[in-house]
Amino acid sequence: MAAKKPPFHEQVAARIIRQLEEGTAPFQKPWEPGSQATMLPYNPTTGNRYRGINSIQLLSEGRGDPRWMTYKQAQAANAQVNRGEKGTTIQYWKFNDEKAVRGADGKPVKSTSDKTVKEQTKLNRPRVFFASVFNAEQISGLPELQKPERPANEWERIDRAESILKASGAVIKHEDQSRAFYSPGTDSITLPLREQFKSKEGYYATAVHELGHWTGHESRLNRDLSSQYGTEGYAREELRAEIGSMIVNSELNLGHDPSNHVAYVGSWIKALKEDPLEIFRAAADAEKI
Repeated sequence: MAAKKPPFHEQVAARIIRQLEEGTAPFQKPWEPGSQATMLPYNPTTGNRYRGINSIQLLSEGRGDPRWMTYKQAQAANAQVNRGEKGTTIQYWKFNDEKAVRGADGKPVKSTSDKTVKEQTKLNRPRVFFASVFNAEQISGLPELQKPERPANEWERIDRAESILKASGAVIKHEDQSRAFYSPGTDSITLPLREQFKSKEGYYATAVHELGHWTGHESRLNRDLSSQYGTEGYAREELRAEIGSMIVNSELNLGHDPSNHVAYVGSWIKALKEDPLEIFRAAADAEKI
């Protein structure tokens, strides 16, 4: 008798734990600014980026093409999933139900364009669904990847990053020291002097990471920021900020340097082993960041 397959969240957590131990988790991989090495997974049919745990799940596959779609979507694009390829499971939630509006005669009501009028009703309990998606590398007949426009020049990347920092309204201080940190007590970010960084991109990537912590203040996303350095609670917050900065740095093409967070890997592994759903919560919080 075949062994029962573990629940989806346990499968994802097990993979991330294994990759954390190997140093190959998506948010552990360094990449240089301007390389466009990390394009976040998206569906070319809908044009939407995969989010939360689905993004982490697909990134963990290590594919070079960011396009993912279902078997039917590939067929609709006049392409074909290659024989023997296995899909990757993602999950999505349904919070509303859609039903046709019916008139007094019981027949569906039509709009002026002769389309059935539908109404949305909120479900008492959201329902989770699972889908299997394939990477473009597993599909024949798709057009060549067209990379989205991104700032190619250094000044464009820096200008966009600086705009985010200014628009946030965060208090950012600079001191002649080696630490970068966010202080919940003063609700301020402290960074080393700009000239202490090896590159402008390095400065902004660090600032974006600390801005991720800044979003957790009780007046914003209200995460628990009370844990002291070295505790598991502190490591959990670092996981959220690290995934969040990976997402933003990818959008801005600033590069990603995970070397400062090696110390937290053991705590991340321990947290996921104790509670596999932690990676789901962390990914969801990172999206909010």
